[in-house]
Amino acid sequence: MDRSNLFLILILILVGACVPSPPTATTTAQPDPTTTPTTPDVPAVSPTVAPDGELALASCPPLAGDVLNQIRTIESQVSQLRGLMAQRPVAHRLLTTEELRLRVSDDFLTQDSTQVAEADAIVFSVLGLLPESLDLRQLYADLLDEQVAGFYDFDRDEMVVVCDGEFNGVARLTYTHEFVHALQDQRFPVEQDLAYLPSACEGDSQRCAATQALLEGDAALLQEQWLRRFAPTGDLADVARFFSSYSMPIFESAPAFIQSDLTFPYLEGLFFVRSLYLKDGWVTVDAAYDNPPQSTEQILHPERYPQDVPVRLEIPALSSWMDSGWEASHKDVLGEWVLRKMLALHLPINSASVAAEGWGGDFVLLLEKPGADQQALIQVIQWDTMRDAHEFTAAYKAYGRERFGESQRSSTTFAEWVTEGTGVLLERQSNQTLIMYGPSGELAALRDAIALPVRTVP
Repeated sequence: MDRSNLFLILILILVGACVPSPPTATTTAQPDPTTTPTTPDVPAVSPTVAPDGELALASCPPLAGDVLNQIRTIESQVSQLRGLMAQRPVAHRLLTTEELRLRVSDDFLTQDSTQVAEADAIVFSVLGLLPESLDLRQLYADLLDEQVAGFYDFDRDEMVVVCDGEFNGVARLTYTHEFVHALQDQRFPVEQDLAYLPSACEGDSQRCAATQALLEGDAALLQEQWLRRFAPTGDLADVARFFSSYSMPIFESAPAFIQSDLTFPYLEGLFFVRSLYLKDGWVTVDAAYDNPPQSTEQILHPERYPQDVPVRLEIPALSSWMDSGWEASHKDVLGEWVLRKMLALHLPINSASVAAEGWGGDFVLLLEKPGADQQALIQVIQWDTMRDAHEFTAAYKAYGRERFGESQRSSTTFAEWVTEGTGVLLERQSNQTLIMYGPSGELAALRDAIALPVRTVP
């Protein structure tokens, strides 16, 4: 899943993670309705597109002194705690809730993101992680409507703040988190140096998942420190009250995989960044931006960072199969996190975690037959050791029995299932495993087009 396109969906989904036992939720950074935050030398003007297509000013009134002072104080406190000083004033864009919703929808729901969502929906439904009927693009759109909050926009280098609300404890905590992103972007240019943008994430979304975990874990850890050291009296109770009554029906009704995937950068990212911080403080965290994590494996197992770098696998041409009308429509790298979630659907979580460990690299290739409404999925995984490959093969066989029933054919290195016209094939050669899903009548021909083990890319 291309998280560089999704970072707007659940802004600060766990902003309350640093208070005792809060429910999972997304908060909204909303200043006092009579005020408009800004910084020195930055115009407090918010252009939006009017119905006639002309540029109009947002309906956010000027900033009152108290809220401006609070914002400047928070920025100073965050810089002090994080050890990063703003290299230039952070621009603020003031929007009403409706203006923000329209802007985010405009930015996110593009043709490219729609195509990615459609491909993801197919891939994850084949893997059993999403129901076949799910309209993933529409779910993202609904989540945007429900969960959009103030955020730092890496594309435009500006803080987007909702102006039609109270600047309370929740808003202050949210602003703290988002201002860290502004400092990150100034000190470690996120799009340029970290290659955290849609075009660079295409084909390797799990690398961007790791990058986002670094960014969000950094901000979440700082947010905890700010709450303990600088939060005004009553803010903790304010946040706790908010989460005790806040509801998010769209998020809560979303498939479990979507929920856990969207919370991954906040929960697992905090775990990863905290492990770095405990070594030598923020100096160690800063160093991670010069050598960012390359996989969800490194996020899940900080002890493997930075040495355990994933291998890249060469995707076979499959020319013989393409001649029969099939087309490659989508490719990606899934990573250990997705494998763990897939196995955990039908295996105990501990067994799934052990089986997914030792991941060394992978690719997934989606094939489609235009006009025939047919799809096939190829997944090749390289494991760190032969033992890891054996463990995964055994675990997948157990997973297959639970999901597809008894296999038609099976050996120590091979298993095949056929259910309702769909074939599933598992094969291990050396330290690589191949999993294929597709029309049972064509799966054998597809298998013959793949030479295992596939080559690694230098």
